[in-house]
Amino acid sequence: MAISFFLYKFAEKRRRSGRKGHPDGPDGGRVPSGGGTAAHPDAAHLITANPIMTDMKQNLKNVVLAAGLACTALTGQAQNAGSKTTQTVTNSLMKQSTLPFNAPDFSRIKDEDYLPAIKAAIDEQRAEIKKIADNKQKPTFANTILAYERSGKDLERISNIFYALVSADKTPEIEKAQGSIGPMMTEFENETKFNQKFFRRIKYVYDHEYKTLKGEDKKLLEVIYKDFTHAGALLPKEKMARMQEINREQAKLQQEFGNMLPKAANEATVWVSDVKELAGLGETGIAQCKKDAESRGGKAPYCIVITNTTQQPVLASLENRALRERVYNASIHRTDGTGAYNAFPVIVKIARLRAEKAQLMGYKNYASYSLERAMAKNTDNVYAFLRQMIEAYRPKSEAQTKAIEEYAQKTEGADFRLQPYDRFYYSAKMKRDQCSFSDDDVKPYFNLDSVLVNGIFYAAHRVYGLSFRERKDIPAYHKDMKVFDVMDADGRQLALFYCDYFRRPTKRGGAWMSAFLKQSGDRQQKPLVYNVCNFAKAPEGQPTLLTWDETQTMFHEFGHALHGMLSDCRYNTLSGTSVSRDFVEMPSQFNESFASIPEVFNHYARHCKTNEPMPDALREKMLGSLNFLSAYALGENLAATCVDMAWHCLTPSEVPTAEEAPAFEKKALAEIGLLNHQIPPRYSASYFNHIWGGGYAAGYYSYLWSEVLAVNIADYFEAHGALTRKVGDDFRRKILSRGNTCDLMTIFSDFTGLKAPDTKGLLKARGM
Repeated sequence: MAISFFLYKFAEKRRRSGRKGHPDGPDGGRVPSGGGTAAHPDAAHLITANPIMTDMKQNLKNVVLAAGLACTALTGQAQNAGSKTTQTVTNSLMKQSTLPFNAPDFSRIKDEDYLPAIKAAIDEQRAEIKKIADNKQKPTFANTILAYERSGKDLERISNIFYALVSADKTPEIEKAQGSIGPMMTEFENETKFNQKFFRRIKYVYDHEYKTLKGEDKKLLEVIYKDFTHAGALLPKEKMARMQEINREQAKLQQEFGNMLPKAANEATVWVSDVKELAGLGETGIAQCKKDAESRGGKAPYCIVITNTTQQPVLASLENRALRERVYNASIHRTDGTGAYNAFPVIVKIARLRAEKAQLMGYKNYASYSLERAMAKNTDNVYAFLRQMIEAYRPKSEAQTKAIEEYAQKTEGADFRLQPYDRFYYSAKMKRDQCSFSDDDVKPYFNLDSVLVNGIFYAAHRVYGLSFRERKDIPAYHKDMKVFDVMDADGRQLALFYCDYFRRPTKRGGAWMSAFLKQSGDRQQKPLVYNVCNFAKAPEGQPTLLTWDETQTMFHEFGHALHGMLSDCRYNTLSGTSVSRDFVEMPSQFNESFASIPEVFNHYARHCKTNEPMPDALREKMLGSLNFLSAYALGENLAATCVDMAWHCLTPSEVPTAEEAPAFEKKALAEIGLLNHQIPPRYSASYFNHIWGGGYAAGYYSYLWSEVLAVNIADYFEAHGALTRKVGDDFRRKILSRGNTCDLMTIFSDFTGLKAPDTKGLLKARGM
């Protein structure tokens, strides 16, 4: 009997990272206010250039404060005309691209171009805003709001390109430029948001036209007005001055944290001299360890690279327990001061500044301040949701931990005590024994190129009528990348899609989506969207093979990409992924469900050598095992979410010192019932990029919240035809194309027919 796809649609959910993926993206990533893209959790879906980590991007005039940029006073004004003319001739960033869709011409852009180009673009938008503020005519939507929406095109375009490299290919030259660009961007954002002459015009339009405006005009006015008031434009003068100081300090600290993480991860690399210690990895895994060692300086013949999460995927295969312990400890101690890097002094300062900012704005804590603009609305709703999840999860967690330890004791002896670095290893062995299935059995069927073309693109064609064509004539920022035309069913060009899938020392961890340019009917701009992941690239001449989790990550990040590519909005500020964090992860998590639909699965899951489809029996074993010992995936996510909320529900005086921070985390987890030695948070505070370097502060719950929405969407597709164009076109029209032009709960209800999200489906899908 064939296994129903929807039974497994969201099993074994994990945040990859980032927009946004923001960042987790993503998991997921960094995302500006209003949403850039996403850090998926390690994305996190990410969204600066804050990608959706799912990292995401937003018009910089609405986003820079969320971008995590450093800040100091901006010195100097516009360059003289002669100097600017000379620079324009030699600086390709300061003139429009001649490539399709105004795509960045990376073949001409030099690292030294960014600083002068962004300086000039800031001066350009400063002049545009001054012209609006100095207008003697009565403020109207057209001469104030629309004029502001149309300003800053060059600044957004250039900074989007720059911050893509900050995340994905940060060379020493880019990092040096960031040290100067960050302060300028933050100072300009302060200058704009606290420009009272300018804000009075915005407020006048809001007070006099909001009730009579319709559609996207009304929504644009609302978003811009609330963006200014949320930043502090209504504060008294002395509080406004302090808010600007906080923004400067916070941006500088967030950049410091963001720069520290990849360096700390590289420093934490575990070096191995004896190949025998790598037993269990197989020939391919050992070859990857050798390749990684060579690319990182060759301190030893082999090395194990530390990923951005607490648990390391390699622990599922390593037979050497002492090496497993070394790898795990390298991960958890990467930034706690045990070694060369200590992030605690940085994060406690960020937490204290955020708490102070919230109090200046009249809120009890930063979480309350931040959640006001989310679907969840307040901390009570978030904690009620989390407690419902925890109540269902805890009994399963305890039973599964006991079962794994008892299984290990059969071979290791009755005195054996399971440690965190053992769990993945014995879980994998137990799965192999009880399910007659190993992840290694299916890996040859997940060739990255086939997953992309025969899986992701195929599903998008079946559901939305899209087609894709590789463009080798359009340059990207790295030689490993590919670029594709995206065409609608009628042959119209919709977007460009860039994919950057392989890890390298200059790329931060996780997976995310973002955009070089967002869709805008008003600007007649097609979206230029990109996905970034961190997969190990196979040796030359061999196919890159993925795990099932990595396959889902690709589908996830492409879900964010679809949200950006299928946008059909008038205004740039409202388009694509410019939605709240707890909604932006829904399209990406829903898109994961197509990975296991039999028709799609059989189309891409083909053996890398024979091109034969995966045998039905093996496919059913794999899908049937997705919820095997599933409590871990939910538990690490819940724990990370509670760490995030604990830090952001503090007043300034309650923020712990750097020395107290580790104990604070343990206490917070214990109080909510999640302190579990066996299931640590997916990220501990000292390396939790989503909340300190990205846009997910008090927002990591979004991955689970959005997953509820995604399961509800999948249920609707199941009932009406998972691969039918009619349902796909309906989903595209009612949700994916709408951006932030409508109330998000309204468009969700309009599509599903539900008055409110139903959490029962998530618990069932999670095997709880």
